[in-house]
Order: sequence, then C-alpha cells, then structure tokens
Amino acid sequence: MNTMPTVRTREEILFDIMQTTSRLYSIRDKDILLERILTEARQALNADAGSIYLVEGKQLVIHYAQNATLQKRLKPGEKLPFHIFSFPINDTTIAGSAAITKQLINEPDVYAISPDKHYKFGTVSDIATGYKTVSTLTIPLIAVSGDVLGVLQMINALDIHGRIRAFTSDDEMFLSHFAANAAATLMHASLTREMILRMVQMAELHDPRETGLHVHRVANYAVEIYDRWAFNHNVHRHEREKFRDALKIAAMLHDVGKIGISDSILKKPGKLTAEEYQIMQSHTWRGSKLFLSGNSAVDTMSRDIALRHHENWDGTGYPGHISEETGAIVKYNRTNTAAQGLIGEEIPLGARITALADVYDALSCKRVYKEEWTEDKVLEEIRRLRGVKFDPEITDAFLEIVPRIKAIKERFSEDAASPGRAIGQIP
Repeated sequence: MNTMPTVRTREEILFDIMQTTSRLYSIRDKDILLERILTEARQALNADAGSIYLVEGKQLVIHYAQNATLQKRLKPGEKLPFHIFSFPINDTTIAGSAAITKQLINEPDVYAISPDKHYKFGTVSDIATGYKTVSTLTIPLIAVSGDVLGVLQMINALDIHGRIRAFTSDDEMFLSHFAANAAATLMHASLTREMILRMVQMAELHDPRETGLHVHRVANYAVEIYDRWAFNHNVHRHEREKFRDALKIAAMLHDVGKIGISDSILKKPGKLTAEEYQIMQSHTWRGSKLFLSGNSAVDTMSRDIALRHHENWDGTGYPGHISEETGAIVKYNRTNTAAQGLIGEEIPLGARITALADVYDALSCKRVYKEEWTEDKVLEEIRRLRGVKFDPEITDAFLEIVPRIKAIKERFSEDAASPGRAIGQIP
C-alpha cells in the first residue's frame, strides 16, 4: 500500500500559495511564466509530471510539459524534445472537459475511468514514451472575466517513498487557489507580451524583415542558448531564472530602434551608401534610448541588447564606444575612421547571445533580398565566426543544442504559424 503524504494544515497550504504566487508575479515574460507555473505546481504537489495548455480559438494547445522520470533518462544538461500538438475543446478529453465545465477533475487512475464519464485518457503519449500515467489532477485557468485561459494538469503524485499515489483533497485545495492566482499573473504577462508585440509591429511597418516570427525565433533561440551556457557555467538556478526572463523580453526588442530609421533606407532595394549605412547603424543607440530611464532588469537588458547586438567578439562591430544619448563617438579605432568596437566580455552577455541568435535566423531564413542557406552552410559559417564575431563559449553552447534550435525554427516558420499549433515537450 502506498504511503500517504504528510497532512498539511490549512495555514500551511495558504502560506505555500502566497510564497509561490509572489514568485510568479516577479516574472514578466509569458512563456517563462507558463513554464514556472507548471514547475511551481509540480513541486508543491510532488507531481512527477505535468502539462500546461492555453486556449487558442477552439483548441487547447500544449505550451509546456515536464516529466521528471523521462528527464532522468537524458544526459545532464539535455532537455526533453519539443513536441507540437493541440486538440479541440470538448468533453472527450480530461483537459477539454475541465475547460468546458470550468471544474477541477481528480482521476486516481486514468486507466480505470468510470464508463459513465464522457472523457477518456489518450494513451498515445504513454505508448510513445514508455511512461505510465496513473493519477491526474486537472484544473482550468480562469480569468476574472470568467474566460478560460488554459488548463493546468498534474500527473502522477508521488508519496514520500517516490511511489505513485492519488491526489488528495489537500492537493485539490492547493491547486484551486494556486490556479486562480496563476491565471491573474498570466493575464498580467499577456498584457506585457501584447505591448512588446505592438512595438515590434511598429518596427515591422518600417522594415518588412522585422516580422513577429523573426523576433519570436530570435528570443526563443536566445533563451535556449543561455540555458545551455548557464548549465556549462554552473549558474545558480535563481540567477538563471531571473536572467532568462529578462532575456526573453529584451531579445524580442533587439531591433526596435529601426522605428527611428527612414523608410527610404530600410526599404531600399539596392546596396546602401556609406552615409546610409551609418544612419542604419544608428538603430542601435536609438533603440537603447527607449530604455535609458528604466531601472528594472528588463530595461537594463533591453538597453544592452538593443545597443550592443551588432558588436563583434574581436572588436570590429558597431556602434562601439559612443554616447548613448547622441551617438557621438567617444573613442576612435586605430585608424580614426569609426568608433572602437567593444571587445570580448566588454559586450554584455545578453547581447552576445542575441547576436548569434539573430545571425542564425538571418542566414537560415529566406528574406526578400536572399534565399535561405542550407543548415550545413549556416552551421559552417557560425563555426567559422567563432572567436571572431561570436563569443567562443556561446558558440559552443549553441552548437550543443542544434536539434532544439531547429525545432524552434520549425515551430515559428511561416508554414507552422497557424492557429492551434504550439511548442511543448512530450509529457
């Protein structure tokens, strides 16, 4: 017989809820928040696995999934593979039924669901992964307006000996309160995302290359590169979480300064003159000026990335040593023809990461002025630029996660950018 978990008092449950909620409210990026919601819920309930879905139209779309058992099968630093899928919101699935009824569903054994219930458990994932789902606790994420934002599902509660047990009434109480707070933080993060995308759309009006798909790819590449770099450098989890949250938002805004560049330059079909190219380069400091008055980690990261994502590891990039207010040169290079570029670790970490992510996307995707390069040619070029344009250690981290990079590229491709598709991990 499975050992039951320690019974917690109501006060202990409420305290845990307050602690986890405060951590959620510190996160600004929507995707980082979704991942954190899932992590916090799993840890609080000692669930082996879990998934989080969002409502998109009439579909439930998986955004993140976690599975401790499957994760242990991987090498240190590796992540579960991305998996894209969605399903209609109806009462034939557990998650769909929770969304429709707006009620929590606790199933102690999904392979023994009562035949009088409309929903059934889909065994495809278990068969594909060799993982056995037993107990699930599923709850909708409901906004103050009453709209269902998504569904949070916990899988396989574990007792103190690591054996699968049913979710308890205490688990239900915690998840009910937690879901209400998680929905509020999700709404807040969604508003932040909308404002960012509006800024991106304004830039897109000037520069058709600066598309929503491009910034989503670059931001997701950047976070994945950082995660691997942070693992290689043994960065503490708390520091890693704060950095990746700011990085995700800031990387999306790397070219926001193009709002201040003339259409005649941005949309010029031919080669730019030297004077026009100099004006184009000013998008770096023009973008950074938008964040000069801010004091938050996101503002600092956004300023660094907007200003420095065209710096090169060997010091040949731009804008170099300039005044952020006016763009005036404060330190010339050896030939006194331009500003001396920042060298090596003078370049902020976020900018070094975003630089590689941006170049990879530019080379690997079709543009109005060029065809996409083959994957082999892109990787060969990035290897060639290791230690020249790119930080060697960041380049190494990138090359270690190429399969995840390719999965992100597929997710945010023109063909995949249709309603009802999202990126998650095999549960």
